[in-house]
Amino acid sequence: MKWHHVQENWPAFFDAITDKWPEADESDLEEIDGDQRAFIIYVAGLTGQEPAEAREDIRDWLTGELPSDVVMDPRHDDHSIRLSAKFLPEGEDELDDDARYGDDKADD
Repeated sequence: MKWHHVQENWPAFFDAITDKWPEADESDLEEIDGDQRAFIIYVAGLTGQEPAEAREDIRDWLTGELPSDVVMDPRHDDHSIRLSAKFLPEGEDELDDDARYGDDKADD
């Protein structure tokens, strides 16, 4: 995932952050408010690492899965639906109801 996913949905990541860094405090996370630099400094302080090491840990953490709150976010869903348009046959709209389209090979 990219940092913008984290930043746009910051509170949804609190559980994932505290799973990775159990010492993290929710009130501190609220103050950080998705600021990547502030989060790097915060993690460095929690772990006793240099900021460069904390940045690498955060990069590794970003390779994990998106929290379900984020995955189910309509903005995320809508973006995925729009990207799917390239896989649809001509004449079908990516936002149309799937129930309207049957199996093209089915007998009538």
